[in-house]
Amino acid sequence: MDFASLGLSENIVKAVADAGYTEPTAVQLAAIPAALAGKDLVVSSQTGSGKTAAFMLPSLQRLTAEPTIKARGPRVLVLTPTRELAVQVTDACKGYGKNLRYAKAVSVVGGMPYPVQNKLLSSPYEILVATPGRLMDQMNSGRIDFARLEILILDEADRMLDMGFVDDIEAIVAKLPTNRQTLFFSATLDGQVARMMQRLLKDPERIEINSAQTRHENIEQRLLVADDIGHKNRLLDGLLRDVSMEQAIVFTATKRDADALTLNLESQGHSVAALHGDMNQRMRTRTLDQLRRGHLRVLIATDVAARGIDVRTISHVINYDLPKVAADYVHRIGRTGRGGANGVAISLAERRDVRLLRAIERYTRQPLAVHTLPGLEPRSTMPADDRRPGGGGPRREGGRSFGNGGGRFGDKRPSAGFGGPRSDREPRREADGRPASPWAGNGEGRRDFRDAPRRADGTAAAPRHPEHRTEFPHVAKRSSTHHNAGGGFGGARSEGTGGKPRAGRTFNRDR
Repeated sequence: MDFASLGLSENIVKAVADAGYTEPTAVQLAAIPAALAGKDLVVSSQTGSGKTAAFMLPSLQRLTAEPTIKARGPRVLVLTPTRELAVQVTDACKGYGKNLRYAKAVSVVGGMPYPVQNKLLSSPYEILVATPGRLMDQMNSGRIDFARLEILILDEADRMLDMGFVDDIEAIVAKLPTNRQTLFFSATLDGQVARMMQRLLKDPERIEINSAQTRHENIEQRLLVADDIGHKNRLLDGLLRDVSMEQAIVFTATKRDADALTLNLESQGHSVAALHGDMNQRMRTRTLDQLRRGHLRVLIATDVAARGIDVRTISHVINYDLPKVAADYVHRIGRTGRGGANGVAISLAERRDVRLLRAIERYTRQPLAVHTLPGLEPRSTMPADDRRPGGGGPRREGGRSFGNGGGRFGDKRPSAGFGGPRSDREPRREADGRPASPWAGNGEGRRDFRDAPRRADGTAAAPRHPEHRTEFPHVAKRSSTHHNAGGGFGGARSEGTGGKPRAGRTFNRDR
């Protein structure tokens, strides 16, 4: 079946063909005819399955008819959780609607100057793509008239609720016409999401295709067990030196981790840049453009910043830190294997991560296959259960180090392998006694970026005192304004972070 048989106009079908698509995906086959029939829809589909076209093509088809109300303002409203996803949807609207006379799309997102947005909103347009927070600002200023709105689309609704937009969404919906059509797209359909669906939709048709619990047959999922942080750093360096890796996204738990890891990988010769919420819109756009053009091989990102990234050449996703929420694992690995292509998702896990790992396996209903890298085999395996009285995982002394100590990125290795035989390297610290999380121990949400101390004979030394910390010696003199000087790529650093990361500094996590 082709797109023309779904009831789409010739101009839309031609634009879809120009974009390189000839056959609809499963979610498009199910959702487009139902949406064209005017039904409210609830759709659960994994990332990369073509859901943007599933809601955008029938919406564009609606725009080929004359509006029932003569007024300014949008006929279609799309709400997304992040700026990047909003930009992606806006670009899709422009591409699919390029042959239509009245299908202008504008976006309203945080990070864009208000004068620019005000100018866009003052001109005629049909499609408005927005993040909830900035849309509320513009609504409160009286710049948007929803009198002729026909379709409301919530893309990645579960993520918007996770990010705390529930009140904003309800306030926005309260201002919309009650006779609108609502298309609700979400990876999960339970809990808070289900309650939101009941309030927003009228007798919806439910479509579940390739949900979060469905196996991603085109994505090979692997688990690499790390003995400690030094071992994890060696594993990451080895993975990124794999010539079969085209492009990769590496996920970290925090924005500061993303910056620190970026500096260290860049200093080792990797083409790398960071992407997180502290970066301004210009820097984020520049970084994503470099990724799409192939000028950037590795992107270090946080969960929120990476939502909506659609780059077909991303062959690998690496979870340097496992996500705290199991559903985020599905969204992460969905950055590879786009458009039916094959992909690889690799998770690096220490013993302390066993509970996060088991939560992911329960959520996806499949175990992660354990793999090893030659010369970097772990000393121990992941336990079946790591519970202990009092909660938390095993404890250890010391903190996190990206750039120094045992197993730092710059250690010399034989060229024949990823790290050389185990006997050729200095012994690692034992895994026993490490903290339940990077913030365990002092309750202040701080993480130390200190060296992993070792004696001359290779045995573990006592933890260093704070005054003996080392601040990334091999990148200490780098300027933050030349973030990617080594590889000529990126420049994607958070403004105001100064130069190198500092030990003992409080982390700000993406929300």
